[in-house]
Amino acid sequence: MAMMLLSGLLMGTSFDGYRVVSHELRFPRWIMPVLDIAFWVITSLAVFRVLYASNEGEVRAFVFLGLLIGICLYYLLFSRAVIKLSKWLIVAMRAIVHFLVRLTDILLIRPVIGIYRVIRVLTGFAVVFSIFLFRIVLQLIRPLGILFLWILGPLLRPLDRQLGQLLVRWKVQEKAARVSNGFIQAWKRICRK
Repeated sequence: MAMMLLSGLLMGTSFDGYRVVSHELRFPRWIMPVLDIAFWVITSLAVFRVLYASNEGEVRAFVFLGLLIGICLYYLLFSRAVIKLSKWLIVAMRAIVHFLVRLTDILLIRPVIGIYRVIRVLTGFAVVFSIFLFRIVLQLIRPLGILFLWILGPLLRPLDRQLGQLLVRWKVQEKAARVSNGFIQAWKRICRK
């Protein structure tokens, strides 16, 4: 009898907990019947397991009487407290999850984003500075290049003439035109398909 009384109390507690959780989590309406059936099947199996352990599975009138008295005692004495405790636990869990998400955002995500932005800005400055230095170096070297070409000009002119005659003899310009036309025709055939 005492075990059935305790089972009735636990049944009421689990039912109130289930009601509060299902209301607070706002499950879709189509899944509620499935959850209700699952709750009652699990609760019935738990009660019959307690019945089997305490009374060797014998079902008598006092078993149902004990369950009924346990449920009534629960609803008279403990129901409001359990509902308030369940709601408080849900609020506390939401606050903890919100705190952990916020903490992760502040300690991990924002510093990584900040470091990424700093690296991007520094890389941009380095690229701009490198281009600036390269242009300055080119401006400084240009007079030396002009002087170098002026000095080597008499040596390079005969080579330029001979190379030009060699290119004309080998028909390099015509061959290059044929190759480029071949590429253009192939590209047009590919684009048509």
